[in-house]
Amino acid sequence: MGYGGSIKDAGQSIGRSGDEGIDGIIKEDKLGLDIIYIQAKRWENVVGRPEIQKFVGALAGQGAKKGVFISTSRYTKEARDYQPRNETKIVLIDGEQLAELMIDHNLAVSTVNTIEIKRIDNDYFGDE
Repeated sequence: MGYGGSIKDAGQSIGRSGDEGIDGIIKEDKLGLDIIYIQAKRWENVVGRPEIQKFVGALAGQGAKKGVFISTSRYTKEARDYQPRNETKIVLIDGEQLAELMIDHNLAVSTVNTIEIKRIDNDYFGDE
């Protein structure tokens, strides 16, 4: 998506035991001047407001102002409506939006079938 320059330098996974609610980071620009923090959940159940609030707390612990919460499921209305009362900006990506982004950016997907549609090229025939 253009973050951090090359794919190799764009971000890194840091999720592990004791990660304090942060699963990864993305460099927002090629120089790495700003960082976006990521929380990723592979869930079937809906994600509620308490999970988003925990993530906002994790961001505050990092001194971060930007975060993306990604879930393979969906969010409750309360989670979607939640807005932190500080300068923190949170973007929620649900499973459907995640799939669209993966397709749009050709990430972790493969082409199964390609259809070629042809039309007459009038320029070929010239001005005869």
